[in-house]
Amino acid sequence: MSTEPADTGTEGNDPAIEVTPDAAEEALSLLEGEGLDTDIAGLRLFVQQGGCAGLSYGMRFDTEPEEDDLVVEHHDLRVFVDPASKNYIGGSTLDYEHGLQAAGFEVENPNVVSECGCGESFRT
Repeated sequence: MSTEPADTGTEGNDPAIEVTPDAAEEALSLLEGEGLDTDIAGLRLFVQQGGCAGLSYGMRFDTEPEEDDLVVEHHDLRVFVDPASKNYIGGSTLDYEHGLQAAGFEVENPNVVSECGCGESFRT
């Protein structure tokens, strides 16, 4: 089982993270509900060890980015990605799915080579 960072093909450039309008709208609403300043605060997207496939995504709100974070802004939402995580999720798109049985944020990651059966963890 490999958990090596994926080659994002950016050769020294920061890999892009895209955010759909639905994901930005939902995250901004949640940030505002927490009383956070959306001009400074943002959504932290990260990768952590865990799950049956080896890696899983994590998300939380942060009041500001860390000094070495990749900071991207789409549809007025700021997304913070730490240096270790950006190697695994470069080129990904953050979306928000609305559904009858489940709703939530989803990461569409082109670097994934396999996922566990439930889709909660992945391998690059």
